[in-house]
Amino acid sequence: MTYQYNPPPDTLDELVKRIQHDFPGMTAQFQVGARYLIDSPAEIPISSMRKIAAQAGVQPATLVRLAQSLGYDGWNSLKDVFAQRMRLAPRRYTEQARKVIRSKNSLDILDKNIAAHVRNINRLTDLNADRLLAAVDLLSNAAHVHIAGFRISFASAFTFQYLYRLFRTSVSVMRGDAGTLEMDLRSIKKDDALVIISFAPYSREAIQAAKAARHAGCPVLAICDSIVAPIAQDADCILVFSTETPSFFPSSTAAIALIEILVEQLLAKAGKQAVAGIESAEEQLHQTGAYYLNTK
Repeated sequence: MTYQYNPPPDTLDELVKRIQHDFPGMTAQFQVGARYLIDSPAEIPISSMRKIAAQAGVQPATLVRLAQSLGYDGWNSLKDVFAQRMRLAPRRYTEQARKVIRSKNSLDILDKNIAAHVRNINRLTDLNADRLLAAVDLLSNAAHVHIAGFRISFASAFTFQYLYRLFRTSVSVMRGDAGTLEMDLRSIKKDDALVIISFAPYSREAIQAAKAARHAGCPVLAICDSIVAPIAQDADCILVFSTETPSFFPSSTAAIALIEILVEQLLAKAGKQAVAGIESAEEQLHQTGAYYLNTK
């Protein structure tokens, strides 16, 4: 068999895009192998080719030919792309915390943190320019929008709900406390939409929510740190943000910024009806005394 050697993808995100593009034209065995690569990216750098082939259910030679069809000179070159992503993966919090303590007297710590946040926000355009419109359409057409974000991602989920509820009532955030998550998941319907917000290491509840949505036939918008994140694998739409930071915990700054941008576009899509909803909400907040007014 003769292969057309296109330039091989340099990053895992580019590789996934190439696989998604080429997938319909792949042989059945190539599709099996390619699906395993996308579904189990953490296994590729640490396992032998024979073990990966066995787990995927294909022959080792199939993985070699698959790598060549994607533009690589062999399996090891493809494997290096996954290894590179592992090296760039978020480190454990304790490791980062020790680094922060060692540099506690650094005079430029403020500048380093601000620069990291700015880079993360600036990347939002490149990561989502071709994705935002589809996400807006998905949510705008849903009968009800469920929002799921657990642990630190709950802050982003709550922000999304709070802003969206200012002009749309059929929005709710899922809560994992008091054992109510199961009840929330059972409320997902086919005509709804589920938004899942998460980043590595991914919470078990986020994976559970994604599975519940697939079972209900409900479309999913994944807002996460990678297009190969577990919650993104079968998502209908994906929005991506970066969590890089010199601090000890992954940054949520870009996630909040992305959510604010998404809600702004949802408002623009809804039009005058949304403006009327915001006006009504503001009026109620003022009448109920929700805001402090200095009358002195």
